Amino acid sequence: MSAPDLSLSYASSNLKLSVSFRFLLSLYLIVPLCLIAVWLDQYGFHHVLRDSLPSSPSHFLLFNVLFGTPHILASNLLLFGHADYVRAYQRKLLGMTLFIIVFFGVGSLFIPYRVLYVISACWTVYHVLKQQHGIAKAVCRLPGPAFYLQLWLSISAGIFVYLGVFLKNSLTPEQAEWVLQAASVLIALLVISTGYCQRWVKGSMGLRFLWANTLLVVCSGYVYSQGYYFLAILMPRLVHDITAYSFYVTHDVNRHDADTAHPLYRWAVAWKVPVALVIPLLSFALTFLLQTYGDAWVNFILRTLFATEVYKAVTLGLIGYFALMHYYTEAFVWSAGSPLRRYIRFSGF
Repeated sequence: MSAPDLSLSYASSNLKLSVSFRFLLSLYLIVPLCLIAVWLDQYGFHHVLRDSLPSSPSHFLLFNVLFGTPHILASNLLLFGHADYVRAYQRKLLGMTLFIIVFFGVGSLFIPYRVLYVISACWTVYHVLKQQHGIAKAVCRLPGPAFYLQLWLSISAGIFVYLGVFLKNSLTPEQAEWVLQAASVLIALLVISTGYCQRWVKGSMGLRFLWANTLLVVCSGYVYSQGYYFLAILMPRLVHDITAYSFYVTHDVNRHDADTAHPLYRWAVAWKVPVALVIPLLSFALTFLLQTYGDAWVNFILRTLFATEVYKAVTLGLIGYFALMHYYTEAFVWSAGSPLRRYIRFSGF
């Protein structure tokens, strides 16, 4: 999810479950844990961990099943699974669907794959870090210019780290060094900016969130420079995904736990499945099925009916569509006044 401007006042005391800022902050503990793992591996185990980890997170099926795609599918299930939400945003949903088809579908015939990949990578990093900074803004209360300075320095540094990880095999040594240097300069500027901007933050919770977001980028860049590419992506991905699920689960419990007409949740109650587990279980199951068997199933049907195949129709085409739709819709569906936000309240601040 993305939280461009969370309003703490937009909440109802009648809601059963809340999103806890203390819990969200605790997710950043993955950062020091990864640093400890790196240092132990470097000085105690002669890089056994680094050499055993996949060179890219995308090479690890378990990573793809647990991170990224599940929360993308979860957000689409939540949005498209409620008729009132679809009606509220139908024009935006149709417009974005047409844009994706034209730009990424038809456009792929003319635009080089590398260009489309870089665009998608930049949008991914923007989405991930905009969520974390948007949530922190609610407790940091930074002035607009300071907030956007922090946000764009984080995003810019994050883009170079992301590209350095996922494009390292196609970069020349000189290009890889340039990417690392660019990331290092932007990270240094981010640290300086954070030290300057903290003067406007009141309260220890706000300071913790401010520095937590900065250290998330700093440490991702550091472990990337040390060759721990998997951990460089794991840290922001874990924080981002669990944060998103905290909103999805809170929404479902507050909307469907007591009494619901939604058939999916009525079946869950009948089968003794807690409402809080419906979206997580369904999204993880769908991810596993689509990632493991989706392309084979589609191509079997296409071969049978039309004697043809489509390259990665599911893992690139369908999941790619859901990902882009997720990046777009999450920028507004959780903003103050939206129909989804009526089921969200906050605590622990």
